[in-house]
Amino acid sequence: MLDFLPTLNAILNSTSAILLLIGRSYIKKYDRATHKKYMLAAFTVSTLFLISYLTYHYFHGTTRFQHEGFIRALYFIILTSHTILAAVLAPMVIITLLRGLKEKFTLHKKIAKWTYPIWLYVSVTGVIVYLMLYHL
Repeated sequence: MLDFLPTLNAILNSTSAILLLIGRSYIKKYDRATHKKYMLAAFTVSTLFLISYLTYHYFHGTTRFQHEGFIRALYFIILTSHTILAAVLAPMVIITLLRGLKEKFTLHKKIAKWTYPIWLYVSVTGVIVYLMLYHL
């Protein structure tokens, strides 16, 4: 019934990563308005991902990694770092977003320098976990 959700989740994670990269490129050009649009889009896509992810796992449960050897160890290293950083990331994104929306740009920049790479890492490793779990 919900078998399409892991693929949707990977698409949402990929989209989030692309939006983050584009959004960052605009702030590097000092285009705050366009940066804001892309970062809000990344937040929206990531929120949709979280809803989809929680829905899938609520109804489906855990999917076990079936491979052995080096690839299994690599999978769990990626999954563990992804999971820990995803848990840390949620409040960081909210704080970063609120500081930007309130135009507290000095404070926004202080946390964004940490939030951005973690968010990008979590988005990309989410796709890697999906590929390893469903396409190896």
